[in-house]
Amino acid sequence: MVHGFPHLDTVHAAVTALYRRLSPEGVGAYAASVLPADVAFADHDDLYLGTQRVARALVAHLRLPEARMIVAFREMEHAASVELTAGPEYFIELNDRFRTHRRDIGAALAHEITHVLLHRLGLSFPGTRDNEILTDTVTAYLGAGWLLLDAFREDGVSRQKLGYLTPEEFGYVLAARAALFGEDPSPWFTSPQAYRAYTAGRARALSDARRPPLASAGRVGRLRYARDRRRALEHPGSHQEGHGAYAFEPGPDGVRVTFPCTTCHQRIRVAVRGRARVRCGLCRTVLDCDT
Repeated sequence: MVHGFPHLDTVHAAVTALYRRLSPEGVGAYAASVLPADVAFADHDDLYLGTQRVARALVAHLRLPEARMIVAFREMEHAASVELTAGPEYFIELNDRFRTHRRDIGAALAHEITHVLLHRLGLSFPGTRDNEILTDTVTAYLGAGWLLLDAFREDGVSRQKLGYLTPEEFGYVLAARAALFGEDPSPWFTSPQAYRAYTAGRARALSDARRPPLASAGRVGRLRYARDRRRALEHPGSHQEGHGAYAFEPGPDGVRVTFPCTTCHQRIRVAVRGRARVRCGLCRTVLDCDT
């Protein structure tokens, strides 16, 4: 099982693509996550009726009122699959193991129903791997992905993880969402491993939000930035890579620094002129910078 943050470049591209497709207002329509009570699955629930109920809750949460899900169970290699057609019905198949592991049915459905959402939005990445990372990222960013992280369990005799993102990457996306909407998903985790992964992801997200040229950057980062900036000003006609996600390039008004927005990850370009408040043109986040 892979841990850490090997897919962050694709995750960042997925968040940027989501904002470009939905707009900040469209993303804001998903400010509340799907609640545990809406996707809970008790052992005494009828398998098919319970699965349909959870599917309907996720369809409503992802704002797909016209999409009707027909769910079946069969032996298969993967956790689940969905048949993407023009609708109005979509056929989802779940792995037979979910007949007895019912607590994770919501997680499997969340990923597949997000595939339906992305299909309707016309949003996809080339290649299976990147497209699945896009789906995981959007599931988490729009409030249903905490289910996928909660399905992560690991002990001395068994392990389980759903989705293509690592557990820590799920935590990273969920922490970014929590910072945006002020919603803490950690009380909903039933898996101790999921909580630890969320904590690790949150630490990485906080670190990324404190990089130069942000005014909130730490002392070491600021010293490195000052050195890189001095080098760029001494050679104003060349492109200069920095030590972090920032870079310097020539511009019509002198040297400019480029860096990713902390919310949507679209690159921002601004003149190197000292303290400034910078507004992202895509998500409209206002960043306090010291360029």
